[in-house]
Amino acid sequence: MSLFGNRHPGWSQGWAPGRTPIQPLTFVLIHGAWADVSFWEGIAAELRRMGHTVYVPEFPGHGTDSHNTNITHSTISQSIAQDIAAHNLYDIVLVGHSFGGTVVQKVAELVPERIRRLVFWNAFVLKDGQSAAEELPPEARAMFEQIRLQSGNDTIMLPFPFFRELFVNLADIGQAKQTYERITPEPAKPLFEKLDLKKFYRLSTPRSYVNLTEDHVMPFGNPNYGWHPHMSNRLGLYRFIQGSGDHMTTAKTDPAMIAMKLYEAGRD
Repeated sequence: MSLFGNRHPGWSQGWAPGRTPIQPLTFVLIHGAWADVSFWEGIAAELRRMGHTVYVPEFPGHGTDSHNTNITHSTISQSIAQDIAAHNLYDIVLVGHSFGGTVVQKVAELVPERIRRLVFWNAFVLKDGQSAAEELPPEARAMFEQIRLQSGNDTIMLPFPFFRELFVNLADIGQAKQTYERITPEPAKPLFEKLDLKKFYRLSTPRSYVNLTEDHVMPFGNPNYGWHPHMSNRLGLYRFIQGSGDHMTTAKTDPAMIAMKLYEAGRD
């Protein structure tokens, strides 16, 4: 499944009173774990309203393909790279949220000539040879491993208390329950797969990191874990953009703000 908008030539005038003209860009938006393309609906609509082209590809094991649990990280990254090539997309701003950061890293290796800039939004930036699971605190990783073993189909479904306190901490209880009802078990293999990222760390593609300060999925204040600066600094030279919000609620409650942060991260 994918969503497209129309690209407007030149510079878009008057997106908001008092703002400088918007530079039209082509965004490819990659969601994270326990999500699908619907995560981006409001943000994609705002980016299109600003004059950008937006592409939101779904990857195997998610959305309408959520019954397919036997997938690998390579399956996901190859699928996204193939979609980008199939739609003849060039000069793209490739955005990854959360686990989607690991997908951005591998897709950047596969189609570097098509990418203008990489944007990581509260996203994993893994070291060469590392898995996403290795970045989790020991208690969370042990919980995930136990749920995986007990699932019967090698998936991980987040317990509601864990989801409520860490993923949607700014939501009221009604919003939290509504969001939780829409998530499905996540295929476990890609989360535990160690990635060869030697090529990624040789790329010179410009990159940015967007950090929402109330995102509590990763621990605050622990130098061994966390989004920023623990993982963001692995990007080397990068643009840093910061805003207020949590991991999943703010995408729904303030998509215009997120869209503007992504634009600030992706523009020249």
